[in-house]
Amino acid sequence: MQEHRARKRFGQNFLSSSGVIASIISAINPKPDDCMVEIGPGLGAMTVPLMDTLKHLHVVEIDRDLIARLKQNHRQDKLTIHEGDALEFDFGGLSEKNLRIVGNLPYNISTPILFHLSRFATQVRDMHFMLQKEVVDRMVAEPGSSEFGRLSVMLQYRYDMDRLFIVPPDAFVPAPKVDSAIVRMIPRPVEALTAKDEALFGDVVTAAFSQRRKMLRNTLKGIISETGLEALGIAPTARAETLAVSDYVRITNSLS
Repeated sequence: MQEHRARKRFGQNFLSSSGVIASIISAINPKPDDCMVEIGPGLGAMTVPLMDTLKHLHVVEIDRDLIARLKQNHRQDKLTIHEGDALEFDFGGLSEKNLRIVGNLPYNISTPILFHLSRFATQVRDMHFMLQKEVVDRMVAEPGSSEFGRLSVMLQYRYDMDRLFIVPPDAFVPAPKVDSAIVRMIPRPVEALTAKDEALFGDVVTAAFSQRRKMLRNTLKGIISETGLEALGIAPTARAETLAVSDYVRITNSLS
């Protein structure tokens, strides 16, 4: 089969460093009976070493040429290929619990995929992803930092997350223009998700960060009054990035 050319529309950058691949597999620590799905297997840099341990692996791939390559190179009893867009895939259909999700996520759709996957968090044991370092920094950012934003709050509400290590551009072909990073995401227990109305929680967070430089009394105007904020011990003059995730939960629950 002829050499595959990376396609910009799919955000393809193929991992090629054997040392980085070994470090990622070690971090994932696959076990033979794990129910695992890889998003965007590409040329199989992570797929092959995962299959060396797993009894069976699921992959989700949208590129027809790569799908053909996977079918040619791997046995169906070892690899199930789900053809299509990960943004539309029903990950919950793979396992009722303890699903493990891994992947080198395309940078151009990384945030939408993370929000899509949140729908299945109660069925997931853990997730390990390679993402643009800037995105991972935002995911794990602390309140008060410039990186702390809507993505931070929404994901930290649902997951415990750790940035594991940085991956340089020269670990890929073609090399991206930015550093990447590996992040581990572990869903928080259901009893820790205390927002009474999670849709409202999302609306509050989105509104708060809609204009980062403005005070909460302006961004949340029409959602909660200054008096309401003060009753919660939150200064109406505060800005969105200074509040903790728990503060957004308290605002939401005061409105429910």
